[in-house]
Amino acid sequence: MRPDRGADEDISRAPLTHISPVPESSLPRDATDRANIEHVLKHGYVVLENAFTKEDADEAKSEMRRLSGEQAKKGRNPFEGLDTIRIYSLLNKSRSFDKYCILPQVLALNDFFLAPGYQISVLHSIQINPSEAAQSFHHDDAYCHLPRPRPPLGAATIVAFDEFTSENGATRVIPGSHLWPQDRKPRDEEAVPIVCPAGSVIYFIGLTWHSGGANRSQDPRMSMTVQYCQPYIRPIENLVLSVDLRRLDKIPEKIVNMMGYNVHAPFIGYTDGLNPRQGARRMVEWMKKPLKDEEEVEGFASKL
Repeated sequence: MRPDRGADEDISRAPLTHISPVPESSLPRDATDRANIEHVLKHGYVVLENAFTKEDADEAKSEMRRLSGEQAKKGRNPFEGLDTIRIYSLLNKSRSFDKYCILPQVLALNDFFLAPGYQISVLHSIQINPSEAAQSFHHDDAYCHLPRPRPPLGAATIVAFDEFTSENGATRVIPGSHLWPQDRKPRDEEAVPIVCPAGSVIYFIGLTWHSGGANRSQDPRMSMTVQYCQPYIRPIENLVLSVDLRRLDKIPEKIVNMMGYNVHAPFIGYTDGLNPRQGARRMVEWMKKPLKDEEEVEGFASKL
């Protein structure tokens, strides 16, 4: 049985295979999307201002405060931030953050830098509190352990619910570092704080060195990150287990596909010969009934 492909999966488009200047024909016609792509190709990142409204930001911050509660858990190590609050598995806890997974300008960039069927790798809020130290420099696809130079294995956004300043922990990016070879490491003086108004989104590919900044202000800096990975790379967070299967019908279909409930052509990610969304529905039904013996389960999928 061949699993169904996702409705929006275009297997005819080849993934980007290089970072160097690309032919004009491979760039989109939309002038804004083209300019954003060209900025990323040259610098490794781009800032998308006015990506959402002040009302959107206020709603997100209010929801972050509600979810954090009075006894908010802080980071488990210096990389997470010992005075930083991160709320994981947002897709299971609130619908207020869905829109930031599928922002049109971000998806246009992903469609260029990532292959069809790319996945969400990480999605959580980030509240950098006063006195938090700067995060160590890193690039997000380093966990794949493939030597550079190479194409990106992922991309990320930092969604600014507050204004980002050099004082409150603005994300620090090293322009051009996406082109660095394997043995080059970042120096602090090479980094640039991305100062931008609330409502902005910082987009960078997985090769770009960056870090959260130190918060020397009196107020927290509130944001979230959505990270994406190539469809053939294992995501950092297992969203299939993080999000209650019964919530899938409440989440936009495009996000559900990016959570891993889709098949990457020709058949990567199938579930017992089924599309994984069908497999999820079957799992819900299984959990309502006593566990069957192995002999009883044989052939069950073919009867659906």
